[in-house]
Amino acid sequence: MHAALGEPARLAIVDRLAISDASPGELGQLLGQPTNLVAHHLRVLEAAGLTARSRSEGDRRRSYLRLVPEALSGLLRPAFSVPPRVVFVCTHNSARSQLAAALLGSRTSVPTASAGTEPADAVHSRAVAVARRHGLDLSRARPARVDEVVEAADLVISVCDNAHEHLPISRLHWSVPDPARHDTDEAFERAYDDIAGRVDRLVPVLEGATRDR
Repeated sequence: MHAALGEPARLAIVDRLAISDASPGELGQLLGQPTNLVAHHLRVLEAAGLTARSRSEGDRRRSYLRLVPEALSGLLRPAFSVPPRVVFVCTHNSARSQLAAALLGSRTSVPTASAGTEPADAVHSRAVAVARRHGLDLSRARPARVDEVVEAADLVISVCDNAHEHLPISRLHWSVPDPARHDTDEAFERAYDDIAGRVDRLVPVLEGATRDR
């Protein structure tokens, strides 16, 4: 693990993955390095157990890298500027983005909102139920369109591969599998746990940025 992190480009990759999933192409743009060198860095990180890879639910030719949280529990927080508001975006704005906004709103003073590229008529009943089980209230939440919610200064976090791949305004991406595909309580609990873990890693970054202003 120390050998894997003993290279500036790989440290930059880990720093990015601490708060956002990314495709190999996006990491290549971040580093300004050729594809073959980025692929080498990613192989080293995966072999060390620091990152994992999953296939996009949107463009199946694309994959996303994510940090394995347990691998670096003492990871230093990345440099970040606090946004005026965090907006979570998915396709239908009926589950993942609603849960993410409610979770972050319960754990930080930074304003939160959510929106969808193709909003549904209502929030998914299982999303309302899983939120209630964890002390969150989505009973009055309603799906909204991205262009009705997002403002230029917002930090936009996509929680859906389709939204990320078709929405150029997302700054960070969380590749959370769509629980509605399985439509079971277990799938919605898995999505909640995934989002909650990511929120837990984002909150110290936001709070640290607020103190640094």
